[in-house]
Amino acid sequence: MSESERPSDGSARLNTSVAHNARVWNYWIGGKDNYEVDQQVGEQVASMFPVIRDVARADRDFLGRAVRYLAADRGVRQFLDIGTGLPTMDNTHQIAQRIAPESRIVYVDNDPIVLVHARSLLTGTSEGTTDYIDADVHQPDTIVEGATVTLDLDRPVAVMMLGILNFVLDTGQAQDIVHRVMAAVPSGSYLALTHPTTDADLGGQGNIEAMAFWNKNATPPITARSRAEITAFFDGLELITPGIVSCSQWHAETESPAAVPQFGAVARKP
Repeated sequence: MSESERPSDGSARLNTSVAHNARVWNYWIGGKDNYEVDQQVGEQVASMFPVIRDVARADRDFLGRAVRYLAADRGVRQFLDIGTGLPTMDNTHQIAQRIAPESRIVYVDNDPIVLVHARSLLTGTSEGTTDYIDADVHQPDTIVEGATVTLDLDRPVAVMMLGILNFVLDTGQAQDIVHRVMAAVPSGSYLALTHPTTDADLGGQGNIEAMAFWNKNATPPITARSRAEITAFFDGLELITPGIVSCSQWHAETESPAAVPQFGAVARKP
C-alpha cells in the first residue's frame, strides 16, 4: 500500500509497524489492503501452517453459502455482521440484497482501515439499508444498541460471527458475548459462526505453533477452540443440518470438499 493509499480517517489508532489480522486475512485471500509487515507475517504463518490460505478462502466461501441459505431458504431480511473485516467481493449486503433487495445489514468492526473502507460497504440497494458500527466484539451491549438504529429487533436477525470469537481469549467471556447478543434478537433469528480449531480430526495440530508465532508478532492475539467449546456457543439454539463441521463442508456446493481446521455452523433461535 502506497502513502497515497494510506487511510486518513482513524489514523490515531492505525499502527502499521505491527501486523493486524484484518490486513493479514486480506492478504491471504488475495486482497491489496495490507502493508509489508502484514505480508511478512502472513508469509511466515503460511510457511508454518500451509493450509491457512485454504482456511481463509473456505471461511469466505462459508459466508456466501450461509447468507444465501438464510436469505433464500429461511427468508431472513436482517443481518448483523460482527467482525466483518475488510470488504472484498460479495460482502454480506451484496449477497443478501441480490436475493432480497429490501434486506437490511449492519456491519460491526473497529479496525481503522475497515472504518475507512466502510464507505464502500455503505452502498446497497435503494430498497434496503446498509450501516456500519465502529465497535469491538467485546462490547456486545454497544453493538446491540447501535444495531437498533437500522435493524428491527422484533423481527428475525441473522447474527454473523465469522472468525471473530477466536480473538476473545477467555472462553467464558466469548460464550457470554454470544449469549448476550442472541438474547437481544427474537425467536426465529439465526447465529452463523466459524472458529479455528487445533482438533486433530480436522488437521488442526499445525495451528498451535502458527498461533504462538502470531501472538508474538501480530495483533490481536488469537486462540483456537475444541469442538466441545464451540458447541457451547450454540447452547439454547437449534443447529441446522449438518451441525458443526469444517466450514468448507457446511452445505458444500462441490462433492467431498477437503476439510479445513475451521469449524462452521448455523443455528436457529427457537
